[in-house]
Amino acid sequence: MKSISIKKKVWMGIGLTVLAVMVLSSLLIFFLYERLYVDQQISQFEREGQALAALYKDEGLTEGFYEFLHWSEETSDARYVVTEDPMELAGGAPFEDDFGEELISFDERQVLLQGQSVYVRREHPRFQQELIGVAIPFIGEEGRLEGAVFISQPLTDLYELFSNVAWWLILIVTLAGGFILFMGSRLTKQLVGPLLKMKQVAEKMESGDFSARIQLVRSEDEFVLLANSINQLAYSLDQVESNRRVFLANVAHELRTPLSYMIGYMEGMEEGVIDKKKGLTVLTQEANRLNRLVTDLLDLAQLEGDGDTLDRHPLVFAELIREAVDTVLIRADEKCIPIQLDLDEASIVVADRDRMKQVFINVLTNAIAYSDCGHAITITLTVEDGRAKVVVKDSGFGIPEKDVAKVTERFFRVKRGRSRTDGGTGLGLSIVQEIIAKHNGTFQLDSIENEGTTIVLTLAEYDE
Repeated sequence: MKSISIKKKVWMGIGLTVLAVMVLSSLLIFFLYERLYVDQQISQFEREGQALAALYKDEGLTEGFYEFLHWSEETSDARYVVTEDPMELAGGAPFEDDFGEELISFDERQVLLQGQSVYVRREHPRFQQELIGVAIPFIGEEGRLEGAVFISQPLTDLYELFSNVAWWLILIVTLAGGFILFMGSRLTKQLVGPLLKMKQVAEKMESGDFSARIQLVRSEDEFVLLANSINQLAYSLDQVESNRRVFLANVAHELRTPLSYMIGYMEGMEEGVIDKKKGLTVLTQEANRLNRLVTDLLDLAQLEGDGDTLDRHPLVFAELIREAVDTVLIRADEKCIPIQLDLDEASIVVADRDRMKQVFINVLTNAIAYSDCGHAITITLTVEDGRAKVVVKDSGFGIPEKDVAKVTERFFRVKRGRSRTDGGTGLGLSIVQEIIAKHNGTFQLDSIENEGTTIVLTLAEYDE
């Protein structure tokens, strides 16, 4: 089933609103006519009839009575018929005398004979038009029915009087409908316009174009906030796509470099220009570097995934740090770099042993690689405010101020030639940062060029 667009839904809502206004207005007009005007007219007839009945009771059919009757007829569109014989009341039709029987029925005459007023509203038998009227009995001094007055008026006369008001009401309803359509058009433009712009941007984003933005020139409302959120999403996706392209280019470059070395040495060995022993040594080094690169890429991909693959257990933090130091100690000894420890033996954290050990191996490997012989590395472990704090400080080459914020980016190297010589992949600190983040810890790096680098890691202490 084909869905209805928002624009059509809005216009359908406006149309139904206009229709509802017209129906309600028609009902209002009918109510005003039926309940207010017609009922008021009947009440007016009854008051005039009661006044004539009171005058008749005081004076009878005197000249003063007829003067008042003529005055009432001249000031009103109603017709008055007075009789002193109740049985002749049937001949009191306002249009034809001999049609009175149709206007005042037998049952209604019986009501008059009992001294009660009769209200009439029915269609005239000959002229096919509706009449309203009131028959008021004349009660004598002895309480007998002596006559009656019948006051009537065709509703067509009332329609003519009411039509002027009705036309004004119709005009008001028409203007109201036009105003609703006008406001509906503006509302549709304000509601649907931004949504269509958002739809266009979303379609471009779906096709991989994240450069489009939504431009809304209006006050701070929900649409502007939504547009800003979509623009921010597009910007973030654009950054992700840009980073992905850079990452793929870096991966291709990093894989191509050892492969090109390996191909070059194999060709040299085949042609006899490179000693086989030396060539095999270089091939082994490049193969190992390639293996480390692939391993780091897999680690990073696993850490950046949505799932939690960490195997957390309570660990004695100082013991884990010593294990990491023992792993890199051979390389540190080769460069005559002492590693000094000041560890709080009581610190216990909940962590993945292998991943956390990988953190310190990566950090210490960097510190050793970027330090000269004889420059010590210090590791301090303390507990502050319920958190374990590890500070790894070296006095190596340091990092230029402009590069400090970039060192955790993938494949970033401060000195590309040196890091390749030392076997680095440019992913070590990226992996460190991801592992610490997975443990809900914090990672901070400060460095001064030619003075050294300090890395501060914090993790929550184990709470029994």
